[in-house]
Amino acid sequence: MVRIKAGEVDRDNSVDKVEQILQGAMQEFLQHGYAGTSMDRVAVAAGVSKATVYSHFQDKEGLFKVLLEQLASKKNNSIFGTEPIEGEPAAILHQVATKALEQMINDKEHSAFMRVLIGESGRFPELAQICVRAMIKPVAETLTEYLAAPELKIPDPEATARILIGALVHFHITQNVMHGQDIIPMESDRLIDAFTHLINKCAD
Repeated sequence: MVRIKAGEVDRDNSVDKVEQILQGAMQEFLQHGYAGTSMDRVAVAAGVSKATVYSHFQDKEGLFKVLLEQLASKKNNSIFGTEPIEGEPAAILHQVATKALEQMINDKEHSAFMRVLIGESGRFPELAQICVRAMIKPVAETLTEYLAAPELKIPDPEATARILIGALVHFHITQNVMHGQDIIPMESDRLIDAFTHLINKCAD
């Protein structure tokens, strides 16, 4: 018979509670925005006591930060994996750009959360800065490191990484978020193929 130690049970329960709270918080932030969400609302949505919420998160901003960091970590690991990027540049860039764009388009919860964040950024600039630090900066750094490989011969890897990110985000916003696919239609492969072509030209 396997005996489970009390400390292990407590840790498991604590992890479960945190996940419940984060799920409840996501629900509330999407429905009511940052300003309209309270720790009381989160507790009700999560099915836990207010004291339990505060035992894991000091305040609403801290809860929002953890939620955003968790989303960013999952997103970045899904796109880049957990190991350094290696491989033939055209194939790697095509793969990374395709994954990133697919996730922007298909992850409805993430898109809705980003709309809330952008909408609240005027009143709460510190929230937008959390997003830049947790989500955008790591992506830019990872791409910059890869594009800095000597064989690619890219004069400014950091600026090039930002151009790629900007192109993907702009495509997603104009085509999907702002429903412009019928006004300025374009297949995503065309965008990605054009960028990888430009990178290959640098390496020639």
